[in-house]
Amino acid sequence: MRLVQNMKEWIVGRNPVYEVLRAERRKVFRLWVAQKSDKKRHLSDAMNLAAKRGIPMEYVPRQQMDSRWENHQGVALEVGEYPYCAVFDILDRAKVRNEPPFLLILDTVQDTHNLGALLRTAEAVGVHGVLLPLRRTATVTPAVVSTSSGASEHILVAQSNLARAIEDLKKEGVWVYGLDGSAESQSISDVNLSGSIALVVGNEAQGMRSLVRDSCDVLLRLPMRGNVDSLNAAVAGSIALYFAWNAREFSS
Repeated sequence: MRLVQNMKEWIVGRNPVYEVLRAERRKVFRLWVAQKSDKKRHLSDAMNLAAKRGIPMEYVPRQQMDSRWENHQGVALEVGEYPYCAVFDILDRAKVRNEPPFLLILDTVQDTHNLGALLRTAEAVGVHGVLLPLRRTATVTPAVVSTSSGASEHILVAQSNLARAIEDLKKEGVWVYGLDGSAESQSISDVNLSGSIALVVGNEAQGMRSLVRDSCDVLLRLPMRGNVDSLNAAVAGSIALYFAWNAREFSS
């Protein structure tokens, strides 16, 4: 796993800061706490974790933090950059857990809120890892860490050429399902998602790129009964992840 950090960034918010410290995947440089902050909602937990690891902690004027960040909730953590992994690290995690691989592939999802929401759902349902393309994609920035409420720190994320990664996954026995609203797609409720799978969610506007779409074994659509004909990428992807999680739970 690639764990080298060269850049520094700040994570703010009580849950994100706490989860970064709890995950212990990043190098941590210092913790700022706003003066006169209450110690509720994981702030005291974060401070205790920092103390145990010998991380420098400083009480700073709240105005100083207000001038740099919105919604910091009285806490900020200076850390190294996000530790991306390799695709096969994700498969190794599945092996360690003695589970069939369960991956999420995001094909040029560009909105940070969508990425954060999908990482949060993926971590909640037991996805072993998430694949992002090398270009034209949102990455795991501090804003994404915040939107995911720190879930990004517990899930493995790799950046790769997606078409090539999909072929590698297929060689490992992983079936690749693309979320797609076209006429040739199958209803997700008619497909068995209990085995080794990777679910692909495409770009917010254009969906999957043609090369990635053509690489999928099966195209899936969500059943719709209302008047709207599509869902936000994060919502659609989250629903599909829960379909897969349901199938895996019942098959275990």
